[in-house]
Amino acid sequence: MTVVADQHSRAKVRDMEVTLHIPDDIAKRLSAAGGDVSRRALEAVALEGYREQTLTLYQVSEMLGLSRVETEDFLGRNHVSLAVIGEADLDREAALFESASRRNPR
Repeated sequence: MTVVADQHSRAKVRDMEVTLHIPDDIAKRLSAAGGDVSRRALEAVALEGYREQTLTLYQVSEMLGLSRVETEDFLGRNHVSLAVIGEADLDREAALFESASRRNPR
């Protein structure tokens, strides 16, 4: 089975499409567990990126198409603590979310 995770981000970079080759028996097990395998793969990348502090809360939100509150809930459901960030970074993140919410109210 080939799984394609397609990221449609409004970021100023080109979207990246990633193809995963998963053995059919494993793909069947993942599919049987419920949910869209492509979405689960994208969520796993977002979670790991946030854990490693490679991605910000805003970037995770953009990747997954979630609001700030939905992103915080998503992280909590997956036992990922909100990162401790400095005041300047917090202000920058808040401004990004505010700007995005004016463009695309959720």
